[in-house]
Amino acid sequence: MTARVLDDEIISDRLDDVRLYDGVRTRRIFAFLLDYVLVALLMIPFGIVVALLGVVTLGLGWLLFGILFPLVAIIYIWMTLGGPEQATVGMRMMGIRLERLDGRPVDGMLAVVHSVLFWAANAILTPLVLLATLFTDRKRTLHDLLLGTVVARSDRAR
Repeated sequence: MTARVLDDEIISDRLDDVRLYDGVRTRRIFAFLLDYVLVALLMIPFGIVVALLGVVTLGLGWLLFGILFPLVAIIYIWMTLGGPEQATVGMRMMGIRLERLDGRPVDGMLAVVHSVLFWAANAILTPLVLLATLFTDRKRTLHDLLLGTVVARSDRAR
């Protein structure tokens, strides 16, 4: 038990380094835009599959078009943000990653919940919710605060 507490303190000390949060807000915005484009591009092959499925099922499969974008986005988030690098492709390009404050790795479910909370907060509170990063420690957003996560630079002190 004491070794775990010691590990948490070491992780917490590392995440307290202010250099890890230099430019994170801007990098998060660009990473989001890149990921949005990637998900839109992934829609093309998935859209073709759903179109063919609709033909085979005499139009019934076309009902999947209504949920296709969220479904593709969730799969993308699960596979990338919930993967071993704890970052989407856009986040990797921007040199940032999602980390838990307790030091455990980010799993697929936490990654999806993180993303869903982001979209829900934006739908309810408008993108002005991102202004929270101006006032919180470590430039954390509302969904970061709720889930005990932080986005930090992956190209800085490890």
